[in-house]
Amino acid sequence: MTTPERMVRIAVDLVNTKSRNPEKLTSPEALGQFLLEHGEPAATVDERDLAQIKVIRERIRPVFHAEPADAARILNELLTEYAVRPYLSDHDGSPWHLHVAKPEPTWAEWLAAGAALGLAGFAAGHGFDAIGACAAADCERVFVNAAERRPRRFCTPTCSSRTRVASYRARSKAAAADSGH
Repeated sequence: MTTPERMVRIAVDLVNTKSRNPEKLTSPEALGQFLLEHGEPAATVDERDLAQIKVIRERIRPVFHAEPADAARILNELLTEYAVRPYLSDHDGSPWHLHVAKPEPTWAEWLAAGAALGLAGFAAGHGFDAIGACAAADCERVFVNAAERRPRRFCTPTCSSRTRVASYRARSKAAAADSGH
């Protein structure tokens, strides 16, 4: 089932499959597991699907780092290239759900269309300030934040804490150096 919230989560999680941590989409099996974890049971994928989805991942990644006009341009390009007029489907015995990719899409086409529409809808509802990348110096993860009046700078409390501790230690070290100790 394709819902905007689900597609936003898939977009975030897809981008986060590659950061300073090792690549997580290392094989078709790893991609199949990623899809399974995101509600796509029995996904049959191959090396070509894996390569295509990695390309889509790198096209989506800049949305989380760009200024609003650039992020909108990227999403609009993805929507133009991959999305079609939404239609209802109950294929394979599944409940009725919305499709935004052409019929019989590749996994990459399905993901590009859904992720672009999900992120575009999220930005329209919450603003581009709610789409971001972690501010921790040693982290490349991305996130979305639908909370009102709570700007978010870090992907997790762990990154926030590590950054605060590092900042405190740097200030303490500078103060000690200034006092001649």
